[in-house]
Formats: sequence, C-alpha cells, structure tokens
Amino acid sequence: MNDALLSGKTAIVTGAARGQGAAHAELLAREGANVMLTDVLDNVGEALAERLRGEGLSAAYTHLDVSDSNEWSAAVEKTTELFGVPTVLVNNAGIGAPSGVADCSDEEWRRVIGVNQDGVFFGMRAVVPGMRGIGGGSIVNISSQWGHTGGAPAHVAYVASKWAVRGLTRNAALTYGKDNIRVNSISPGLVDTALLGDPKRVEGDIARTPLLRVAPPEEISPTVLYLASDQSSYVTGVDIVIDGGLETV
Repeated sequence: MNDALLSGKTAIVTGAARGQGAAHAELLAREGANVMLTDVLDNVGEALAERLRGEGLSAAYTHLDVSDSNEWSAAVEKTTELFGVPTVLVNNAGIGAPSGVADCSDEEWRRVIGVNQDGVFFGMRAVVPGMRGIGGGSIVNISSQWGHTGGAPAHVAYVASKWAVRGLTRNAALTYGKDNIRVNSISPGLVDTALLGDPKRVEGDIARTPLLRVAPPEEISPTVLYLASDQSSYVTGVDIVIDGGLETV
C-alpha cells in the first residue's frame, strides 16, 4: 500500500452504505485510506465495512444523520479515535423529492435541504478545525448536474440544494486555502442509483446525453479519488461535471 494514492490518510464518506457513496468509500479504501463509512442504513453500512475489512482494507462504520450537527461531532470524534484526524471528507449523502414550488410542503423542503445542504455545511464545519490543526486536507462535495440547470420540472428542493452545494464549496475554498484545505465539488449526471427517478424522464435524458447511457457509480469514484489525493494538490474551488456530455446540449 506504500504506493497507494491515499496511504496514511483518513477519510469520512457520507451516504456510504450504497450507491455512489459505497463506490467512493471502497475505492478510497483500496487506495490506502482509513475510511469511516457513515449512513443511516446501519445494517447495510456495517455489512459493507465488514466486507472491506475482510479484504484487508481499513474501514469502519458509524451511524450519521448528516442533518444533525451533534451526530457530526460524534462521527468525527469516533473517526479520530479509530484512525486519527480526518484528512479527507466526501460529502456524498443526498435525497430527493418530486415536488415543485407550489406543492412542496415545509416538511419536505426542510428534509431535503437538511440532508443535501445543511449536511454539507455541518460536515465541513466539523472537519475544518482538525484539518487546520494538522496542516491541511481535502473536502469533496457531491453536487449534481442539476446544480447547473433548472433540473427537471418540480424537484425544487433538490435543485436548490445542489446549487447551494456549489456555493458552499466555492466559499469554503476561498476561506481555507491559506490553511491548505482544498474544497472542490463534483456534479454527476445520470448515475445508476436509487435517486435516478422516473424511468420515462430518464429515457429522455439518456436520449439527450451524447454518450447515450447512464453511468454506474464506479465511474464517478475515480474523480473523487483524484480530488481527495495529492494528485490534485493545486486544485481548489472547482466543480467537475461528469454527465456524459448532457450539459453541453
């Protein structure tokens, strides 16, 4: 593991029980990181961490509702006790809702914003002090191709939250560059996860995508790895769109 890209680094990945988060966590672990998988799907998350450990990788799991700042404090504390101060954070957890402005309830709005936007803010706030103390780190926030567009009809809370993730990323990069903390975001397009949504809409999006397909989560993970590693040591404040060319049409 001495030549692994993340050897000696400690990473927290949110929403890591399945989908993109699981793929990201596994690749980071295979590249030498000590990985704390977090999610609210405890049985699934524990099983993945156990499998990774069974393959000789350094991984653990802890429950984390990213919309709860107190749970963030506990997760960072547990990670530090097991592996040391987190030097990588992947804010991946996200949820959606199909409502538009007129029919989005207060509860639905707050639930989506709480996970997708507040969760990113709470996560960065929780790890920045430790990163400053040890001389730097890398934060990777997962936005969305819909964080560049109006998305699709309805889905107002999701689209708003993903635009916000890019703003949070830019501001944090500007603020903490002097501390050698790099903050970047990734905006995936069509990825084969539970959030993919209505099949008819997806068919239309595939038809408008130059590469004419949906990506598996594993095609996003190498960019997460790049941004988490020292290969991107002069990269901060950027958003990388991975959408098969959809944004170009």
